[in-house]
Amino acid sequence: MEIIGYIAMLFVGGTLGLIGGGGAILTVPIMVYLFKTPAVLATSYSLFVVGISSLFGVWRYHQEKLVAYPTAINFALPSFIGTYLARRVLMPRLPAVIFQVGDYSFSKDQLVMTVFALVMVGASVSMIRRGKDSAGSADMTPSRWLLGILGLGVGFVAGFVGAGGGFLIIPALVVLAGMPIAKAVGTSLLIISANSLFGFGGDILAANEMAWSFLAITTGIALVGIFLGSYAARFVPASKLKPAFGWFVLLMGSYIMLRQLH
Repeated sequence: MEIIGYIAMLFVGGTLGLIGGGGAILTVPIMVYLFKTPAVLATSYSLFVVGISSLFGVWRYHQEKLVAYPTAINFALPSFIGTYLARRVLMPRLPAVIFQVGDYSFSKDQLVMTVFALVMVGASVSMIRRGKDSAGSADMTPSRWLLGILGLGVGFVAGFVGAGGGFLIIPALVVLAGMPIAKAVGTSLLIISANSLFGFGGDILAANEMAWSFLAITTGIALVGIFLGSYAARFVPASKLKPAFGWFVLLMGSYIMLRQLH
């Protein structure tokens, strides 16, 4: 199962490099089901892998001047607050058993994976629609208040489930800022990287034990996947791959939901 897990991490990086997002949402299920990592700890590991991988992914878009830094700052700063509230305020206060009815108990790990499954379903719908929708036509001046509110919400979701939140960020940048999809993806990767590493840094300060050698290996494999995916993106249009990957994520999210409930 671990060998399959390492191959899956290559797929995570390849998806990030190929279509600019989406692959990170598979990191938590891979950690939980293939590497047998507890769900809460898996969210910490995911934040690290997502943060480092996205940071490397930003470089290609930076070279092509497809990163809107002022918009990223306006979005990322409130998202730090959301991440802090989720990881340092809410999660430590959740009981190990959320509720129990007779012999059936619903644990904290089950809650995390159930919410994550809902996030996966939302991400899949976004990717399926994004493959069909047109991008923004020209940059506009986005509302700082709207960006801030959305950043707060995305940061909370990312902190709770360990996902990057790109499926929320990219459509928001296209709609609120009128960004072309390529620029929205580059800006989103910067926001995801900053937010994920901020959340992971908080876990380190909380003295959570980290398997650094394991993190180094899985992150390194994901980075190799990013470079392979970025190279393949020159030949394969991402618009054709996003809907197919979206359907795959939808099936995965539905499976995780059923598994947690039953």
